[in-house]
Amino acid sequence: MSTNLKKIFHKGFKNLFIIIYYSFFCAVVKKTKMKKIILFASGSGSNAENIIKYFQEKKTAEVVAVFSNNPNAKVLEKAKNFQVKTYIFTKQELNSGQVLQKTNEFQPDLIVLAGFLWKFPDDIVAAYPDKIINIHPALLPKYGGKGMYGMNVHKAVLENKDSHSGISIHFVNEHYDEGTMIFQAEVLVENCQTAEEIATKVQELEHIHFPEVIEKIIK
Repeated sequence: MSTNLKKIFHKGFKNLFIIIYYSFFCAVVKKTKMKKIILFASGSGSNAENIIKYFQEKKTAEVVAVFSNNPNAKVLEKAKNFQVKTYIFTKQELNSGQVLQKTNEFQPDLIVLAGFLWKFPDDIVAAYPDKIINIHPALLPKYGGKGMYGMNVHKAVLENKDSHSGISIHFVNEHYDEGTMIFQAEVLVENCQTAEEIATKVQELEHIHFPEVIEKIIK
C-alpha cells in the first residue's frame, strides 16, 4: 500500500472513530439528562397510558415508574406493557413515609397524579414543592374537594345543567384541588344527556392537553 493510500486510510479511520465516539457520547449525555416522571394512578390508566406513549415517542422526558394504591388497577398492566416499573402501596405505607422513600429512589423531576384517588400526603408535597401536578375533570374551583373525582364530577355537572365543563391542571398542595392553577381548557356539554357523554368529552381534552402541559413544565 502506497504512503498516500495509508494516509487516506488512517484519516478515514480516524474520522469514523470520532463520529462513532461523538454519537455514543451524545446518546449517553441525552440519556443522562432525560427528565424523569413518576405517575400516580388508581384506575384504568387511560391518562397514564397516553402520557407514557407520548414521552416514549417524543423522548423529551421519561416515565420511570407508575405508583398505584390499587393492586387490581388496569394501569399496572398497561405500564408493564411499556416496560415501565410499577409499585403498589397501601394507605399505611403512603402515610408512614414508605412511599416517599420509594419516590426518592427514582429522583423524579416531576410527579404526576393521573387519576389518583387518595389525598396526597403532606410529606411528599413538602419534599417536592412545585413538582407535583394533578388533573381535575372540571373547571376548578367548581366541583373540587373531597369525593369530587371521576364520574362524581360529571354527574354534578349534569345535574346542575352547566353548559360547559373541562379540565384543570394544577400544582398539588396540602388541600384538595387548591394548588396553583397551571392550565384549563373547556368543552361544550349542554347537549349531553348523560354523565358518560360528558366524561367522554372531558377525557378527549385530557388526552390532548395533559402530556403537552407536562412537557412544558418539565423542560
